[in-house]
Amino acid sequence: MRAVIAEDSVLLRVGLIKVLEMAGFQVVAEAGDAEGLLAAVAEHRPELALIDVRMPPGFTDEGVRAAMEIRRRWPGTPVVLLSQYVEERYAADLLSANTSGVGYLLKQRVADVADFVAAVRRVADGGTALDPQVVAQLLLRRDSDPLARLTPREREVLGLMAEGRSNAGIAQALVVSESAVAKHINNIFAKLDLPVVDADHRRVLAVLRFLGASRA
Repeated sequence: MRAVIAEDSVLLRVGLIKVLEMAGFQVVAEAGDAEGLLAAVAEHRPELALIDVRMPPGFTDEGVRAAMEIRRRWPGTPVVLLSQYVEERYAADLLSANTSGVGYLLKQRVADVADFVAAVRRVADGGTALDPQVVAQLLLRRDSDPLARLTPREREVLGLMAEGRSNAGIAQALVVSESAVAKHINNIFAKLDLPVVDADHRRVLAVLRFLGASRA
């Protein structure tokens, strides 16, 4: 699986390349700014783009804007944003445009190589991966209806859904059965007034509601 990395810190960029290559990815290009990233994606059409949120020249949201441009010009390209700090609005901005193949992780997560690689693979396979610290911060802020209807356990399950965990992954994290997880998720759907449609679609809508990114 071919990957492109955009990170202005040479040291971190080298580390990311090593981690991805050890995990079986082929890093076909690397860039230090958004312009170089877009050129690399245009040339190589990778199956994954790993992007720093803040890059030259302004060190603000260049990576986020580049990621959204990639999704606009090459729909379906999986992108993972890397950030030094918790800035959940960037995850919401990206997810509001498309909900598959999207990740937002803190750079410190790279140190846990196994978890980091698992999250990146999940995004490359079309799933989502949100950093647990981002999810925890969102849980503290999202206290308005209809999320206020959820029980503490249901909010915990929704938080793990937002991280991109499967039902089996949630069950393992909470040490409960998958049937119990399924019951919690159905309760979440009902309490968030989500229409009875495809289960995967409702799962995405629930996460978007959690992020406050729904445009409905």
